[in-house]
Amino acid sequence: MAYESLEVTRDGPVGWLTFNRPRALNAMDATMMAELPRAWRELDADPQVRCIVVTGAGRAFHTGLDMAALARDKESLRESSRRTRDAALELTGWHLGIGTPVVAAVNGVCAGGGLHFVVDADVVIAASTATFLDPHVSVGQVSNWEAVGLARRGAFTVAARLVLLGAHERLSAQRARQLGLVSEVVPPESLREAAQRVALAIAAAPVEVVRARKAALWRAQETWRAQETWRVQEMGSGPVGPREDEGVRP
Repeated sequence: MAYESLEVTRDGPVGWLTFNRPRALNAMDATMMAELPRAWRELDADPQVRCIVVTGAGRAFHTGLDMAALARDKESLRESSRRTRDAALELTGWHLGIGTPVVAAVNGVCAGGGLHFVVDADVVIAASTATFLDPHVSVGQVSNWEAVGLARRGAFTVAARLVLLGAHERLSAQRARQLGLVSEVVPPESLREAAQRVALAIAAAPVEVVRARKAALWRAQETWRAQETWRVQEMGSGPVGPREDEGVRP
């Protein structure tokens, strides 16, 4: 299948999902939002794909919503707001209940909504030049889902500092590893090789065992995450995880 904003490839048992809007620092426009569910499901349904790596083309990993593009497309902007409010986002593997293990290979700046793809991955590795930030507060936006995920993956105080300082605070790849957000840091030129190595190691185990262990790990997080999700909703930002009556994903 052809994609405009993504590149979907296979390298042996590893499926690669690459954000492919490098001129826009891989920010997400309406096309990318529409293509992401199809790309995730395509790779998850392929019996030959036993691990998925998500990364970015060019110097950025992902920089959240492309507000300039969406400002010219009012209907898509309204739809994005509705999906956030109604817990109907379909951006990451976690949102879509993807059972295949996911490795995030952070090749550059990861900002705002791009953090979704980091906190919803199973394993995160980063280039030494990668940085992480959440600029929502600096542009007057109230969006707490990335913050909830960051607090789950690492220290609350670190998540709070990123969220409250906005564009004035960045985590380096090395600091993100110290805090547990990233499990491995490699030179930029070695990132693809390192991600493929990790993905191949995951793919070498029996499929049923790997998927069951992934499901168990995420299930252990769900009670806490659901509680935090509904607290965030009460503060005015709709949940993005499953509702209590939807069961556990993936």
